[in-house]
Amino acid sequence: MYAIYFLLQANNSANLGDPVALWNQMGVPAKAVVVLLFIMSVISIGVMVDRWLVYSAARRQSREFAPAVAGALKNGRVDEAIKIAERNKKSHLAKVVTAGLAEFQAHEVSSEIPGDEIEASRRALDRAEAIEHAELKRGLGSLATIGATAPFVGLFGTVLGIIHAFASISTSNTTGIAAVAGGISEALVTTAFGLLVAVPAVWAYNYFTGKVEAFDIEMDNSSSELIDYFLKRSGRAAVRK
Repeated sequence: MYAIYFLLQANNSANLGDPVALWNQMGVPAKAVVVLLFIMSVISIGVMVDRWLVYSAARRQSREFAPAVAGALKNGRVDEAIKIAERNKKSHLAKVVTAGLAEFQAHEVSSEIPGDEIEASRRALDRAEAIEHAELKRGLGSLATIGATAPFVGLFGTVLGIIHAFASISTSNTTGIAAVAGGISEALVTTAFGLLVAVPAVWAYNYFTGKVEAFDIEMDNSSSELIDYFLKRSGRAAVRK
């Protein structure tokens, strides 16, 4: 603690507490590291905001969609259920249900492949789930990469700062704390910045991954319930024949 205190108090002419002065005294490699970390932080924040908006809209519309489509299917109105799903395009459940209903309806009115409605609908549901899962996970890989690599980028800046500190000693022919204050401050700044970028990215990645897993479970349950509905509908149709 005392070493850090004396480091920050040394070399008043360097203005280590001034971010602008600190930036000006940084070497080009250290500046490149800071710029890279800043870009990573902007990407991370952008992904966080985008995923938050997407997941919030999906959750909100799904809450409105589920009871409405359940009522339509209970009364056997498949066309109405499809229209309800199309009005809730941001809902992950609506996207999956639309694919299953459309496929079932297409085979139900066609005589080309009799009795294959259920299997065709199951395949359509599986495809829709896979596509929606990929869409929900979009951008999370960037968060994981930033969270894993930002500390190492900051550590690279730390190494460059130490190198700068020893270079200052060799050029100034002095060994006092003032000779290394600038280089050490570069090292501390890049290390702290790397952690500042990485920690929120890791937190956000874990949080959004949990959201995606919950959405996957909801889509699986909806697909299973829809298949059960198709089986019952097909059974009633067979009895009438």
